[in-house]
Order: sequence, then structure tokens, then C-alpha cells
Amino acid sequence: MKKSEGQDLKKQVFVVGAGASGLMAAIQAAINGAAVTVLEQNDRPGRKICATGNGRCNMTNLNQDENAYRGSHPEFVKDALAQFPVEKTLEFFQELGICTTDRDGWIYPRSSQAQSVVDVLTMKARSLKVKLKTNQTVTGVSFTDGQWKIHTDGWTYNGDAVILANGSRASSVAGSSESGYKIAESLGHHLIEPLPALTALKCKGNSFSGWSGVRTEGKITLYIDGIPAASQQGELQLTDYGVSGIPVFQISRYAIRAVHENKNAELSINFFPELNQKELEEYLEQRKTACPYKTEKELLIGLFPEKLIRVLCAQKDLIHGINDFRLPVKDSLSFEQAQVCSGGVDTSEVQSKTMESRLHKGLYFAGEVLDLDGVTGGFNLQIAWSTGMLAGRSAGAHVRDRQIRMINE
Repeated sequence: MKKSEGQDLKKQVFVVGAGASGLMAAIQAAINGAAVTVLEQNDRPGRKICATGNGRCNMTNLNQDENAYRGSHPEFVKDALAQFPVEKTLEFFQELGICTTDRDGWIYPRSSQAQSVVDVLTMKARSLKVKLKTNQTVTGVSFTDGQWKIHTDGWTYNGDAVILANGSRASSVAGSSESGYKIAESLGHHLIEPLPALTALKCKGNSFSGWSGVRTEGKITLYIDGIPAASQQGELQLTDYGVSGIPVFQISRYAIRAVHENKNAELSINFFPELNQKELEEYLEQRKTACPYKTEKELLIGLFPEKLIRVLCAQKDLIHGINDFRLPVKDSLSFEQAQVCSGGVDTSEVQSKTMESRLHKGLYFAGEVLDLDGVTGGFNLQIAWSTGMLAGRSAGAHVRDRQIRMINE
């Protein structure tokens, strides 16, 4: 090939999915010299971004903690976070025009509109000549004759690198699917079975209608086969099927996977974590001494919501009911009611420094399709930004090197 001919051949990177990780990957690949096309199955990019943070987009979190990231190999995300940490994420979005606000470390756009984040990402992508193709359902990906083939319902695209950023089944947003998992499996990648995470828990029992709608402070501990596995404290939401609220969300991935593996998962709720059992007994006795005319139920007024008092007083042992209310976990809510999934493409088969497949050169992964998830508070979007940046930059470098080799041939 003549050099003059090679210079006109800009190498193609295809990104499957125009969510947070996909848009970030597309921008970075374009910055690194690739011609980029994004294939999105929805009618517009960034629909799931618009659903995050109750429509406000909790972009990231200043209080980074390695325990906030989960997966079969949670250490996998360290390289991505080291190369594109929170500080660089904020710089990136500031350059795009996003002014942020800090709410106890939880970072939001000052506009309080998730659409603002989508808008600046799509504007940046288009400024780099990224092609954003919507209503494109990718049905498969294959590698033949030295090129990647991206198959859709109506066309087959040819590319030099592919980034799978399809997201997951989680979310009520139309178009959330498991297509990325199926494509990865078809290419020989192993999956850690995707299950709902950051979601409420259904529990076994018949007293839930009595406390449905109650919000109360408490500490919730998950026991798996009798061994404490996780614990969180904060506002609990008691429902007609079990329990919800941020503390429940944070431990849900472990409870759901335990149930799926036929292990015994049980919750213990302490409705008065400020006092241990002995202190609680003494405190209630003091209240009884101060107001001897009150019934057991009346002694709890001022401590707990009325509906919860009725449930607690129905327990055989009031003290035990207050500080160790047991709930066997039955199941989770549906994928549509989960914020993210646990599970995904096994990260042991992906290069942590580049997001490139260990099985195929030129194949990359980013975001929720990977076996990575985080706690609430912006950590899942940080996974998307960091892995998307690495995948896009690496794919851009890959096709650039390939182009140089072709020019020199």
C-alpha cells in the first residue's frame, strides 16, 4: 500500500450502546484519531443517564472507597480509577460546560438535570465527527477476514475495533437489555450470572401489610447461612413485600446472589441501634417507672411510628423484636426495578489497564456489561466514566497503530 493511500484510510471503531460508558468511549476513541460510530438501540442517546439520581444525575462521589466497588474481582476497577479518577472526571465535564454541586460528596450538575450531562456528551461527540446512529439493534458481532462485523437487524457494519457498552438488564428505561451479555458469550467470554442489585428485597412473612409505608431509622444486617455478611444503617422503608431504602439497596447484591445459590439469607433489623439489648431493657424500664400508667404499646409512642409499634407489640419478645427483628429473604424485585446488575462479563478475561478482551484483539468492554457494580452515590457512573475512557482510548490507539502498520507496508 502506498503511503498516500494509507493516510486517507481512517480506521473505524464501533461502539455498541450510547449510555454513559458508550458516549465516553466514543469521545475518547475519536480524540485518539479513530473514525467512530455509535450504535444505540433506543431512539436517542443517554436515556438511562436521564434516569439516574432521580433525574438529576449523581455523576460521581468525592468520598472514594475501594469497598464501594463490588464484583467477583473488585480489584479489577483499580486501574481504571487510577487512570481516570474522580478529579479527572470532574475536569472532563467542566471542560464540556458542566458546573457541578457537591452534596456531602455526592456530585450533581448544578442544573439538577441529568439531560444536561447527556447534552454535553452528545455535543462533544458530534464535534469530533462521531456518528450517533439510533434505533440500531445489534444482533451479533463476529470477526472474519481481518475485520470486525457488527450485525444489526438491517445491516452489517465493518470495523477495526468494537467496544461493547450495551449496559445491563437493570432499569425501567425502555431498551435496557441483556444483548451485551449474549454477544460476549457468543465470542467465548464467560459470564457471572447477572442478577438485580441496588434494589428492594422481598421477604417471607405475613405481617408486612401492618407496617407498609413506614419510614424509620435502623440498622440492617444480612446473615448468609448464619454468618454476618454485610451491614448498613440509615432510613429503612418498610413495604408490603419486605424492606427497601438505601441501606437495603447497599446489601441487596449479596442477599440476592445468596438466595440464587440456594443459601439461607436472613435479615436482622435493629430498630433502635443506639442501645444494646441490656441498655434498651433499662431504658424501657425507666420509661415505665416515669409513666407507670402507660401500657406496653403506649411506652413506645415517641420512639417508633405507630404502625411499627403495632407490629413490634405483636412479637413474643418485645426487646428481641426491637433490636433483632428477623426476616428471611425470599427474592428481589424485578430487573426493571433494580438500579444496576451484579454479575456480567468475567473481568478475569479482560485487561484491566485497557479494557481489551484477553480472548480477542480489538474487542473492548465498558460499563455495566462488566462484572462490576458499586454502591449508591455516583459510584456506578464513575465505573462507566473510567472504564469508558480506558476502552475508548485503548481502541483508538489500537486502530491508530493498525493504520500506521498499513501505511508502512
